[in-house]
Amino acid sequence: MADSADIAGEIIDLALNNALQRSRLPSTVASCAECDDCGEEIPQARRHAAPWATTCTECQSIRERKSRHVS
Repeated sequence: MADSADIAGEIIDLALNNALQRSRLPSTVASCAECDDCGEEIPQARRHAAPWATTCTECQSIRERKSRHVS
């Protein structure tokens, strides 16, 4: 049976693999059309300006505010 450390390691491996796959995408093509957090469409202007973006601007702002409070 897997313990917490094993599960955490698997999650980290999955996240790393996903990030590596995204980094191999051409920089002029948006990697996804839907926000990972809210599921709404990422505006085309954002996808064009930041093809690596996986969240809409509103959800990205929320993530950034939360990360400032965690530190």
